[in-house]
Amino acid sequence: MKKPWAGRFTEGTAASVEDFTESVSFDWRLWSYDIQGSIAHTRMLAHQGIITKSEANTIISGLKEIQKEIEEGRFRWKKELEDVHMNIEVALIEKIGPVGGKLHTARSRNDQIALDIRLYLRDVTKQIIRDIKKFQRRLLRIAEREAETIMPGYTHLQRAQPVVLGHHMLAYVEMLRRDCERYEDCYKRIDTLPLGACALAGTTLPTDRSYLARLLKFKRICENSMDAVSDRDFIIEFLSVSSIFMMHMSRLAEELILWSTEEFSFVELPDAYTTGSSIMPQKKNPDVVELIRGKTGRVYGSLFSLLTLMKALPMTYNRDMQEDKIPLFDTVDTIQAVLGIMTEMMPRVKFNRKRMQSVARAGYSLATDLAEYLVQKGIPFRQAHEITGQIVRYAIEQSKELEELSLDELRRFSPEIDNNIYEVLDVAQSVKRRRSRGGTAPEEVKKQIKRLRSRL
Repeated sequence: MKKPWAGRFTEGTAASVEDFTESVSFDWRLWSYDIQGSIAHTRMLAHQGIITKSEANTIISGLKEIQKEIEEGRFRWKKELEDVHMNIEVALIEKIGPVGGKLHTARSRNDQIALDIRLYLRDVTKQIIRDIKKFQRRLLRIAEREAETIMPGYTHLQRAQPVVLGHHMLAYVEMLRRDCERYEDCYKRIDTLPLGACALAGTTLPTDRSYLARLLKFKRICENSMDAVSDRDFIIEFLSVSSIFMMHMSRLAEELILWSTEEFSFVELPDAYTTGSSIMPQKKNPDVVELIRGKTGRVYGSLFSLLTLMKALPMTYNRDMQEDKIPLFDTVDTIQAVLGIMTEMMPRVKFNRKRMQSVARAGYSLATDLAEYLVQKGIPFRQAHEITGQIVRYAIEQSKELEELSLDELRRFSPEIDNNIYEVLDVAQSVKRRRSRGGTAPEEVKKQIKRLRSRL
């Protein structure tokens, strides 16, 4: 098949080269954006008198026919035409004749692909933000339901202080809120028009890029034609934001994995979102959340792949940049799949409230409450901390929890301790007292939920 650059060459492209260099096997998914950009470009050419209105109408009608063929699955993609752009352009010329060759006036595949990716990423980014907010709402409902469910809080994976489960869930809602903000900020730089930069130097023809920006609803225009075709940092930024998002999802996945073990027994994952063993009949494996944890590394890999791809490229476009799409598409598919399955699964997770509360009571998790009790008695915090540490060591030696120590035993360490200490050494009262803004008190958790709902 004749190539668009055939005039310069004396022999055809080797079949092995066509196999090696083709990208239509993956960039075909940009077809709707390619046609959208081509229609806008055609209208601009007619608006500027570069082609006639009649020619523009013929081109646009042809493009819409191709669009219908693709939607109905009748369009045949040809790898010898390399990419999505040439497949559509050649089909257009076959359909409407030589006038179809005018479509590529004042345009290069370099600015064309940059446009297609930006159009694609605008839609994808908006959808991801919507999906994250949907997932946040699911977590908010869990937080509201579990606003008084006591559980142990951890540092270093060691029991630290009692909290409520709703408070724990809200921590992830906050992480996701920042993820949304990062995607929204990233969107500002995606929303920049590269079309009209041509190969790298612009064009001698009287094009109107501002008109193009209005047609395609871009808020900004790439102001430097070399930057417009060589820039992929907007994809790198998207992958970076996506890596942070996946890190947050991986942390939630890891906790669900831990909590579903017999050792924790805090949750039971729904059967529909777990798998069994081919040899051990008793097993119920958290494969879904393990895969989320694993796919996080895949997204990180996409980010580093593109950073490495771009790190030493000279200006402007280089064929290396064809490799930007597979990591991008894979990341988008991964994020959308992760959000979809987690949004389905989380409302069906069963929390073992009795087990959580039982564990929260054990392990001297109220030691800080005891230290703060002594502070309220006028003892400096460092001294109160030391006294409490001595009490904990004594309790461990006696194989008792703090609330099991008698008043006489407690007063050996500080005469300031009196009968009301047992009100302090109660996990339910402990969480209720933590009313500082953002704290774990149920009433404060409900305020946090209200604030987050209003933001959503």
